Amino acid sequence: MTWIASLLLALLVVAAIFAGLVIVGRASWTSKTRGLLARLESTRLPSTTLRYSAQEIEHLPATVARYFRTVLKDGQPIITAASVVHAGNFNLSAAGEQWKSFTSAQRVITRRPGFVWDARIAMAPGIAVYVHDAYVGGEGILTPSLLGLLSMQGEISKRDLAAAEFMRFFAEAAWYPTALLPSQGVQWHAVDEHTASATLADGADGRISATMLVSFNQAGLIESVRFEARAAMVGKLIVHTPWEGRWFNYHERNGMLVPLNGEAAWLHADGRKPYWRGTITALSYEF
Repeated sequence: MTWIASLLLALLVVAAIFAGLVIVGRASWTSKTRGLLARLESTRLPSTTLRYSAQEIEHLPATVARYFRTVLKDGQPIITAASVVHAGNFNLSAAGEQWKSFTSAQRVITRRPGFVWDARIAMAPGIAVYVHDAYVGGEGILTPSLLGLLSMQGEISKRDLAAAEFMRFFAEAAWYPTALLPSQGVQWHAVDEHTASATLADGADGRISATMLVSFNQAGLIESVRFEARAAMVGKLIVHTPWEGRWFNYHERNGMLVPLNGEAAWLHADGRKPYWRGTITALSYEF
């Protein structure tokens, strides 16, 4: 029975060490998240417009003006910040299907554009990958970490990462729709009766900018957004790949219609590759 007692003792020691790593990792990650959120808040600029006026959309393409008339009411306060909680599934495999559940909390500010996404992806019982995905003060941040301790970060240039994260901020603006208004710096151009292009620049020099193709459904709501070239990790290489976000299940929040479900996908030559499917479980705004 001595070997059984020794085995049990060894298992208890391993379990204690693992539990300690989980606790230390969680505490370390929480501290890093607070630091990122503090940095995000420090970049906030005062709003130039307090309320939406229907007059500002009079000269927009018809499909874009219809969208704003559908999701906003005249006099809607301009969103300055949003707090979003998600739950969903994330595909960890670049070539196959390896979907894992995740939960996340996201903080967004609209001037200067920025966000911090703090996620937990469940790999196995008790084992999670922590992820910071962020755009703060013109800097892109992507930090996956096993248990919040072991970095899993790939190599990507600062310029590519900043551009990719700014695209994410812009793509998700259907969640904070006043950020898509011309008064907030967005330039709209008609493509056809159901699509339009939207362009937004960040920073005083406009060094970081993005143009996305926005498709509207029969109800006048944003159905999908697309970027023609967004940085994607393919093995150890960065490949600029078409990317698409789809938004659906619109509900009213604070007088606005916003989508509570979404899906993100890479558009490869051999087909569409979804990697993120999420549901908003909580959403609050600052005006």
